Amino acid sequence: QVQLVESGGGLVQAGGSLRLSCAASGSIFSINAMGWYRQAPGKQRELVAHIRSRGSTNYADSVKGRFTISRDNAKNTVYLQMNSLKPEDTAVYYCNADLETGATPRGDYWGKGTLVTVSS
Repeated sequence: QVQLVESGGGLVQAGGSLRLSCAASGSIFSINAMGWYRQAPGKQRELVAHIRSRGSTNYADSVKGRFTISRDNAKNTVYLQMNSLKPEDTAVYYCNADLETGATPRGDYWGKGTLVTVSS
């Protein structure tokens, strides 16, 4: 069984920074890509940032230049460094992993989410 556990969310003032972490554990054979999504109240879940196994990344236009995604393959962990936070960044942030286990085909796995609140 695979688990993705996020941490690092919280309350921060506009202009501040937070660092989210997500650790994947369980019977993981390989991780192809990991990413962060977010969902604000009343809105659809959207991609924030994505990183492939070889390190290539992509970001939502709204966070380019402010957020940085990175990963530690040895620890099956992905990070999201969020700087210059804005009130519109307030959302529940979800970790996603495209991975393979020893027993199941390649698929998407999700964490339960961590709340980020940015006050003005």
